[in-house]
Amino acid sequence: MESGYGYGGGSANKGFGTPRRDDAPQGSYGGSHSKGHEVQQEIDKVVGIMNENVQMVMGRGENLKDLEGRTGQMNDGAAQFRRNAADVRKTMWWRNMRLRLIVAGVVVLLVIVIVVPIVVNKK
Repeated sequence: MESGYGYGGGSANKGFGTPRRDDAPQGSYGGSHSKGHEVQQEIDKVVGIMNENVQMVMGRGENLKDLEGRTGQMNDGAAQFRRNAADVRKTMWWRNMRLRLIVAGVVVLLVIVIVVPIVVNKK
């Protein structure tokens, strides 16, 4: 029983092994399309999908690098914002304290202006 498969030599290998391209059956897969041609098409399809996946992974890596850069910029901006907020808080505290001191000074001055003449006139 010669099937066209095998390594071409010994009788122990007949019917086993991989088909050779030159003697693979032609008619069982739709006329001129051989099994090798179909396998090659499927390999090409898989290679295309793999190439797309590689491109997507590379694009994803670029996106991750971009996100890392933006994250670093945002962290720097947040640190600068915290420093500026602390400076503004201190500045506003001093302004508020000066205003309170001025109001307290005016009140003390008014008390002195009102109380001193009354005390001096009673003597």
